[in-house]
This record gives sequence, C-alpha cells and structure tokens, in this order.
Amino acid sequence: MSDTNLKNDLIINVVNIIWSFNAETKKVLVLLVKNSLGIDADRWGLPATILRADENAEDASLRLIREKIGIELPDFYTEQLATFSNVQRISDHREIALSYMTYLPSMPDLTAGYGAKDVKWFSVDYQPEQYSLSYQNLKFQTLSDKISESEFYNNIENSHDNKHLAADHALILRLAFQRITNRLDYLPTILLILGDSFTLKQAREVYATFWKEPSTNIDNSNFRKTHAHLFTEVGMEHGKSGRPAKLYKLR
Repeated sequence: MSDTNLKNDLIINVVNIIWSFNAETKKVLVLLVKNSLGIDADRWGLPATILRADENAEDASLRLIREKIGIELPDFYTEQLATFSNVQRISDHREIALSYMTYLPSMPDLTAGYGAKDVKWFSVDYQPEQYSLSYQNLKFQTLSDKISESEFYNNIENSHDNKHLAADHALILRLAFQRITNRLDYLPTILLILGDSFTLKQAREVYATFWKEPSTNIDNSNFRKTHAHLFTEVGMEHGKSGRPAKLYKLR
C-alpha cells in the first residue's frame, strides 16, 4: 500500500533546446545560458523555467525564449521532446522536466535575461560517441552513447561541477540529437534553422553534423535521390557568382 502522506513538493520545469545555424561557419548551434539562480548557479546549461500555474507547457517554452533572448515566436517553431522524471535528477528537491525543441532560422543577438548571467550560441561538433558544444574556450559534451540513462542518474553527483552541463542537460541533449538524427529521412524539422528556403548544399551541411561526417562525403546526386521527396522547389538562389542553385523548402 502506498503512503499518500509522503511530502511531495513537486516542481515542474520546462527546458528548451534552441537550435540555429551559422551560415558563415556552416555550424549547427545550440543556445546555452549561464545560470544565476538555484543550485546550478554559475553553471552552463539549457535555458529552463518553472511552469507557472496559469500557463501550459508550450506557452512556458515560448515565454522562456522571450525572457532569455527577447524573441517572440509562433507556436509551430516549438515541438515537445520528452519528459524527464528520474527522482535523482535534482539533488535537493523533487523536480521533473518537460523538454522542448525550438528552431530559430537566424542567429539573433543575445541578451541574458532573468535567471541567467550569460547566454551564448555554442557550435556543435561531433565525436564517435557524443557531440560537443563549444564557444571560445568553453566546451561541453553530451552524454556518451556508452553510458546508460540509469548509470548516469546513479552517478549524477560526478557531474556537479563547472566542467559539466547543469543537472541532466547532457542527457537531455543526447536524446535531442538522437531524435533529430532518427527523423532525418522522413521528418527533418531541424532544417527550419535554415529559414524559409535553402539549397541542397545547406541541407547537406546540417545533415552532416547529425550523421557525424564531413558534408563533402555526402554526394549531392545521391542526396537528391534519397531526400528530394521531403522538399518542395521554390525558386533559384540569386546574388552569387556562378550557376544559381535551386531553393527548396520543407514539404
């Protein structure tokens, strides 16, 4: 018989993985903030906020973007990822996280808002077993593919330092990368970071990050055969020398 008298001060947190793309460096980006409040103060992590009593989780994920970087977004840019409810994820209280992913088609200027000391765009690179996020001399990693979720939570205290992302954000990011990678062949919503239209070359540059290989390894003709059905042709790229490339949008 369960004990219904147990204290259950549950906090519901909303975490947002915000993606973008640097057209100059050809790098996929993830937004990280340096926390100024709570047990994770002075640690970098994904932007997060406590769910208010008068809002739904989707609204909270968009409010989070307004508060952290001052941008208004329509609902369709944000999609739910997963719920993280392991009892060990936060050490001093019971907290579950509702995670979302948001795709920004530009690199807006960032201004640290409430609860953040700093906010930066971190460039994504890949390693055999994980992804890395870097900005100047700062570098963090997603959780290694070799570490199970239960193993991570059972040893989460080993990650309580400034060399690691806050809370279980390394695990949340691993799932985000896995979700996007698994959908590249049928629902590549990550390409929303390229804006309303894109070339196949730009699409390959994004795919290459998640496939963990140089974009030059992805043959354009083969890519067109295997993925063109996901896109609709919308015109031609202008303003550049040489033969103009075709522009596409997600179908």
